[in-house]
Amino acid sequence: MSEVTLAAPDIQLPPIQAELPYDDGIPMESARHKAQMDLLIDGLMPWLAEREDGFVGGNMFVYYSLAQLRNKDFKGPDFFVVLGVPQGERRSWVVWEEGKAPDLVIELLSNSTASADKNEKKLIYQNQMRVPEYFWYDPFNSEDLAGFSIQKGVYQPITANAQNQLVSQSLGLGLQLWQGKYQGINATWLRWANLTGDLLPTPEEKQRQRAEQERQRADKAELQLLQTARNLVETGMNVEQVARLTGLCVSDIQSAHLPMA
Repeated sequence: MSEVTLAAPDIQLPPIQAELPYDDGIPMESARHKAQMDLLIDGLMPWLAEREDGFVGGNMFVYYSLAQLRNKDFKGPDFFVVLGVPQGERRSWVVWEEGKAPDLVIELLSNSTASADKNEKKLIYQNQMRVPEYFWYDPFNSEDLAGFSIQKGVYQPITANAQNQLVSQSLGLGLQLWQGKYQGINATWLRWANLTGDLLPTPEEKQRQRAEQERQRADKAELQLLQTARNLVETGMNVEQVARLTGLCVSDIQSAHLPMA
C-alpha cells in the first residue's frame, strides 16, 4: 500500500506582539497631555506594585481584531489598565495573545480628538473591545470629565460620589481633580485616589513623604535629647559634662530654650 501524505491545512495564525507595529512616531497633542498621561501612570504604579498581577499602559497600540489589522488602524488609548494578567513590559497590547481587553480606558481630549473620543472610540470600546469602564478628560478644560460603565452591553454614565469622584468599580479607586504642579506645569490634573479622597502618591511624592517623615523623626529625637540635656543641667551638672554625656555641642545646650519636663 502506498503512503499517503496529507497536506497541512492553510491556516493563517494571527501575528504576535513582536510582529506588530508598536509606534507611529506621532507625539501626544501637548506637553500637558503627556504629563497628564504620566501622572495617571505614576499614581497607579505603587498601587499596582502591591498586587501580583496587572498592567498599566499609555499611548500604546491595542490590537483587538484582525479587521483592525487589515484597516491598519493602529492607534491606542492614552491610558489603560488591565487586571488579572502577568506583570511585565509590553510593546503593545494584543488581545488575542493576552486573553483579554483592558478593564479601564481613559482618553485625554483635545480639539482634534474630542469628537472621535466621544463617539467612534466610545463605540469601539463598548461594542468591540467590551471595555468595562471608559473615561475621558480634557487637560485644558477640567469641566470636560466623564465616565461610563457597561450595563447590559451599553455604557451608562457614572455619577460622582460624595467626594466628587468618578469611581472605578474595577479598581476600587476614584478619579478626582487636583490643582497643583506636576512636571513643572501648574494645572488641574486628573488623579487617582482612594474612596475617602486621599490621593495615591506618585513614586516621587512617596520619596518626598519618606524624607519628610525622616526629618520629623530626627527633629523629634534632637528635641528629646536637648530636653534631657537641660534636665541634667537643672540637676546641677555643668554644661561641659552634659555635652560629653549627650554628644551635644556646648553652644546647643546653652542656646536651648525648652520648657521644663
